[in-house]
Amino acid sequence: MLISFGCPVSGAWAEPETLTSIARRAEELGYHGLWAFQRLLVGREQDLAPIYQSVLDPIVALTWAGAATSRIRLGVSVINLPYLAPALLAKQVSTLDRLTGGRFDLGLGTGWSGPEFVATNADPNPRGRRTEEYLAALRTLFVDEAPEFAGKFYRVPPSRMLPRPVQAGGPPILLGGSAEVALRRAGRLAAGWVSSSRASLAEIEAGARVVREAAAEAGKDPAAVRVVVRAVVQPGERDEAVPLSGSWADIRAGARRYAEAGATELFYEPNWDPRIGGPDADPAKAAGLGLEMLEALAPE
Repeated sequence: MLISFGCPVSGAWAEPETLTSIARRAEELGYHGLWAFQRLLVGREQDLAPIYQSVLDPIVALTWAGAATSRIRLGVSVINLPYLAPALLAKQVSTLDRLTGGRFDLGLGTGWSGPEFVATNADPNPRGRRTEEYLAALRTLFVDEAPEFAGKFYRVPPSRMLPRPVQAGGPPILLGGSAEVALRRAGRLAAGWVSSSRASLAEIEAGARVVREAAAEAGKDPAAVRVVVRAVVQPGERDEAVPLSGSWADIRAGARRYAEAGATELFYEPNWDPRIGGPDADPAKAAGLGLEMLEALAPE
């Protein structure tokens, strides 16, 4: 199982210097990738966790991290596809992939925040049909010399979009979601599945099984399907019900359980710690705690 890390995009530690230093140190320590996430805004009446209150744009943040590194992969978990036209996202993604030498992984979801749907004039439904059309539109923009797509929800007129991504076929696409229909869609149509921060170990194991079954039914090699886990850690007191809690050694041991459950990549997510990703935390202390986690959980 590959080990990656959540880069500074939320709250107090999401500062330019910290993003640069964490990205460079993660590469030096041998982490496979850096992962960001998307949150556009928080509605005035929404009661959301501190992690969501102040968040950098993931594409811009990963471009910054990519400019400071040369090898480590860069991923987003996830961009909510209803918020952006396929052509706009394809242009951003192709640019990022080209500027970083083909290091980008694209996670896509359908969103869940009502105020964000209103702010982007977006409708996530019907989620399945919309996602399938979106992927088809992206692929023609990534691959074809003369992209063209006509669907019910998305259209790409006969056109050209250059430059193309460095990676053949475009960056690998991973789909989020937890319902069985979403998991099967990830196995059937995408390179794999990326879990939510709320998924339990049992849910990861069950989800990985469904994703791989769907891939096999679609004629794909289930062994090649990626299962990426966003791993929220709880350093400090050990909770036997939470595999990634306790000492750093406990957390490392807990991570191995996700490999046994079928994960191909796990990224430790420091942004979910309010002492790090909270908007009111001290930036210097937050950066120090994030670096401590980065050092302590580095790949062996």
